[in-house]
Amino acid sequence: MLSVARYGTRDLARATEFYDVIAALLGARRVMERDELVAYKGADGGMFLIGLPFAGEASVGNGSQVGFSAPSRDIVDAVHAEAIALGGTCEGPPGVRGPDGPNGFYAAYFRDRDGNKIMVMRVGP
Repeated sequence: MLSVARYGTRDLARATEFYDVIAALLGARRVMERDELVAYKGADGGMFLIGLPFAGEASVGNGSQVGFSAPSRDIVDAVHAEAIALGGTCEGPPGVRGPDGPNGFYAAYFRDRDGNKIMVMRVGP
């Protein structure tokens, strides 16, 4: 259902440095770059945009979160670790959420350098 998500940033160069690494780990690539916006596209066709707001200062949404699918639990772990190493903050370490059956939900949560909340997850082993 979701085709695109966007977060605002106060510093596009700094945000791009962060998301270039995260996108590469998830198998996504940069597909658009403008003075005010960078867009990444994953293998499934969904796009994530990070950019300067149209008006005013970028601020963190209360209750806002974007989720990225990972191809494996190991990638969930790697993305979370890299996000923290790049200056993000942990909002929940990698682990199983709920029952861990064959379709178990495995996720990690972090905030980017601007404070935007991200979930990276894998459904399945």
